[in-house]
Amino acid sequence: MSDRDQTTNQMHELRYREIAELAGGLAHEIRNPLSTISLNLGVLREELSDSDNPRDRRMQQRLTTIQGECDRLQTFLNTFLQFANSAMEIQREPHDLSAYIHELIDFLKPDFAASQIEISPHLATDLPQTLIDPAQFRRALLNLTRNAQQAMPDGGTLEFQTYRSEGGVVLEIIDTGNGIPPHVQEKMFDVFYSTRPGGSGLGLPTVRKIIEAHEGSIQCASEVGKGTRFRITLPACDQQT
Repeated sequence: MSDRDQTTNQMHELRYREIAELAGGLAHEIRNPLSTISLNLGVLREELSDSDNPRDRRMQQRLTTIQGECDRLQTFLNTFLQFANSAMEIQREPHDLSAYIHELIDFLKPDFAASQIEISPHLATDLPQTLIDPAQFRRALLNLTRNAQQAMPDGGTLEFQTYRSEGGVVLEIIDTGNGIPPHVQEKMFDVFYSTRPGGSGLGLPTVRKIIEAHEGSIQCASEVGKGTRFRITLPACDQQT
């Protein structure tokens, strides 16, 4: 890695740490009153649960709606904190990428089989090792495979490929799903951009952030009606600093 690249990575890491610190402070400021609100909502709903008064029933319905919004905010807050902290928690160790993916496939198979999705592995056996944080890298891959599963509501094929490249080692995740329109591809890694109702818009940005924290890169190629291919490139151990 060049001195310029190292300086850029250090600047990015510093920026991510600043965001994480701000997010942590914001989380505490929001969580405390949010927990109090949720607790009091639960008490009020319990007090109204045995009432047959129509007015009380309407109030209970409104309280249920407010409780749902509190839960949604809590979920979003947790997702945002994961995004902010994802680069700070990386602890990498040498791994054979193909062996790592094989274990992931074993975990995914039952759920994907229930969705009528066949998993097709094409994993190289002679890869150099790469440095991976097992938990964080798994988070990134589960996000990508969950998106692929949702893109194949009627079933299909999910293919994993690993192979060498001049840049190190490559993982490709390919689905036969609905595909992604070009205008969505342009913004899919942007923070808070989502086409899914109720989506946080932090899933794919978190994936990219985790991959970049591994000194890697991720690209997407997709065609509507034919499927999507994510290509992740990671440096081999002897190329990483």
